Amino acid sequence: MRAVILQMGVSLDGYVARSDRDNSDWALPPEDEAVTAWKLDSVRHVGTHIMGRVTYGEMAAHWPSSTEAYAAPMNNIPKVVFSRTLTSADWPDSRIARGDLAKEIDTLRCEPGGEIMVHGGAGFVQALSRQHLIDEYRLVIRAVALGSGLPLFNDLATPLPLNLVSATTFPDGTAIHVYRPRTP
Repeated sequence: MRAVILQMGVSLDGYVARSDRDNSDWALPPEDEAVTAWKLDSVRHVGTHIMGRVTYGEMAAHWPSSTEAYAAPMNNIPKVVFSRTLTSADWPDSRIARGDLAKEIDTLRCEPGGEIMVHGGAGFVQALSRQHLIDEYRLVIRAVALGSGLPLFNDLATPLPLNLVSATTFPDGTAIHVYRPRTP
């Protein structure tokens, strides 16, 4: 069974985006080369990218023409967008999942290939967390507090206990924490 991995940037105070959903202005310097290398190494194990409709639209508009380091893995790895309203998925190697979230994830887990990497948005990630569908949280914690915004976790019915698997710090103040849910 393939693991579902969330790899997501988060502020020190637990937000994944500002209230207006803008991630572009966190007043931070460019990402440290070592952070980029860590993230690229992580993506090498991915067999499928999954995301919600809004994130899909943003990525489909950005990555096909990008020359950034992440462009090749984003464009070349199959993608699944979770949406009940999207009529087509035109980014090459993309498909739409419209059914029950847990059933669709179970189907993806049984397909061959590498890890399933979750990219967002916040509502999609929160839904996965509420249903305990994420096997590992790779949080790229940026050295900034936003004060408000879209939280990584929201409306959990019960606490979600996690075990810290690894923690790596970088010269720019970024810390990457890897957590796995505790088994009962």
